Amino acid sequence: MDDGGGRVTDGLDARLVVRRGDFLLDVALTAAPGEVVALLGPNGAGKTTALRALAGLTPLDDGHLLLDGRELSALPAENRPVGVVFQDYLLFPHLSALDNVAFGLRCRGLSRREARAEAARRLERMGLERHATARPRRLSGGQAQRVALARALATRPRLLLLDEPLAALDARTRLETRAALRRHLEEFEAVAVLVTHDPLDAMVLADRLVVVESGRVVQTGTPDLVARRPRTDYVARLVGLNLYRGTASGHRVRVDGGGREAGAGAGAGVFAVTVTVTEELSGEVFVAFPPSAVTLHRERPAGTSARNVWRCRVAGMESHGDRVRADLTGELPMAADLTTVSAAELGLAPGGEVWATVKAGQTHAYPAE
Repeated sequence: MDDGGGRVTDGLDARLVVRRGDFLLDVALTAAPGEVVALLGPNGAGKTTALRALAGLTPLDDGHLLLDGRELSALPAENRPVGVVFQDYLLFPHLSALDNVAFGLRCRGLSRREARAEAARRLERMGLERHATARPRRLSGGQAQRVALARALATRPRLLLLDEPLAALDARTRLETRAALRRHLEEFEAVAVLVTHDPLDAMVLADRLVVVESGRVVQTGTPDLVARRPRTDYVARLVGLNLYRGTASGHRVRVDGGGREAGAGAGAGVFAVTVTVTEELSGEVFVAFPPSAVTLHRERPAGTSARNVWRCRVAGMESHGDRVRADLTGELPMAADLTTVSAAELGLAPGGEVWATVKAGQTHAYPAE
């Protein structure tokens, strides 16, 4: 709901401005009740600072923090209708799972009996009723995460904050716990904000992504939109795409920065590089294609259906099972994926020269603004 002045009265409406030395966080964040928003970004981007500001653990230097139309920025953390699941869960080691969940309820004024009864119901919903008497050291990582979530939800917060909630789990437990967490978040009726650097966690758990770099929002949208149309190199790497910015004229895009001959030194001349695309556009655009769309050749291919051919040099290689990721420099720097068999047949090795081709139909161009 809007208050008539452009601000949301239900859910979250915040502008978080925090100064820490030379670092400035300035992030606008909105979310409707029932929506899960993921703050995604590299280490040092400001994600945790934003979460701490929402929780009341770090004061704002400017901006506002409205939750359901109520300004929270002046309220101490303990008086905010906010639940937090920390990265290491911060369960009280001397308390059972039941009493950990009941703790926040006791702080809100419930009697011990009432708090423990509600805590038992929360643990049952998490499938943890058989572990109610266990202390944290007897719980698995996934069980501890669910106890921390139950504790955060028990007080019925209007804002749930999750700080890298799956980071401490091994791969198998992470998969199972992610699915369980998704189910619980789907049932949560208020706002949930997830902080993560893991793109899969963000894609699976969130309804909307807010990508933060260097204290600023650089992209926002649904997981599908962000994955299809990355707008920074960081996002492109996360979703596994080669990304370039340039100027389009019809079906050809002149890539910003030009190109350089494969193996040429720093003093070599720079020339224009173009990418042929299926879309017909004009003006500033992004062009993206996956590493799997790149085909490598020892000699310049003749008679190929690919409209894009570039001379490159292998800068490095990484093996991933039966696949090889080659990092290429030269006329158009890119990553290329190929099978180990293909890499062996090509005699692919760091320093080697190759020709890279990409069909126009495997590129994707879209406006930069």
